[in-house]
Amino acid sequence: MQPDPHPEITHYTYRVTWSAEDREFVATCAEFPSLSWLAPSQVEALQGLEELLREVVQDMQEQGEQVPLPFAERSYSGKFNLRVGESLHRELAIQAAEDGLSLNQYVLRKLRAA
Repeated sequence: MQPDPHPEITHYTYRVTWSAEDREFVATCAEFPSLSWLAPSQVEALQGLEELLREVVQDMQEQGEQVPLPFAERSYSGKFNLRVGESLHRELAIQAAEDGLSLNQYVLRKLRAA
């Protein structure tokens, strides 16, 4: 998928939480983990971060840098590889067999339960 030259700021993944240390709300964006915005209210924190991201994205575009796509607009294969130690692999295979599941089904069940 070709990156949108003008990503929609509202499509990014935001979180607003209370910071006991700062005694304000802090807004963060998963696609830009180094950025945050503090404000006395949740709405102000989110609005401040969105405005900051508009400026950052514009600057990145002007500098010819690649702007991250929002997670919601990325494509995923549904596959990922995970390397584990030999003993853990054996343990998981045994547990899967005891539950009458393939290793893939067993690990997927465990991930969903987490």
